[in-house]
Amino acid sequence: MAKTSERAATSQYLTFRLGEEVFAFDVAKTREVLDFTSVTRVPGSPRFMLGVINLRGGVVPIIDLRLKFGMPVVARTRETCIIVLDLSLDGEQTTVGAVADSVREVLDLDDSQIEPPPRIGTRLKTEFIRGMGRIGESGFLILLDIDRVFSSDELMLVQALKEEAAEAV
Repeated sequence: MAKTSERAATSQYLTFRLGEEVFAFDVAKTREVLDFTSVTRVPGSPRFMLGVINLRGGVVPIIDLRLKFGMPVVARTRETCIIVLDLSLDGEQTTVGAVADSVREVLDLDDSQIEPPPRIGTRLKTEFIRGMGRIGESGFLILLDIDRVFSSDELMLVQALKEEAAEAV
């Protein structure tokens, strides 16, 4: 039997699509996946912030990842969904929903399947990217560090909008 220190650490990732690209979040940050629902727009919010939804009595800000990553807007389909995530903001947890074109699967990746982020050739700034997960013989998926996708200023804005929307209810 191998010692645990000799085994590669395995982590689980929720994989999803934005267009033809496959991305993933650490499944530990994922609370749940919802069918896309109507979103209440919050005036004055950034374009990538679609608004808020009511989730079991709580206000959840909804972020359009396509807009955040500079991708073109597409029509919503029956596969469009909201991935509800728990983020860390200055040591405090905050919940946001991220719109994805579709969710694929939960995938186990060990450290040997994760390459460092590329230095060029991606639409994303590499500080958002935890690494590139190797899948199959020639495929890759982009592993996002969800706590770094949004700047601290953006997350503070999300938190402020969440609080304003909660007060309005």
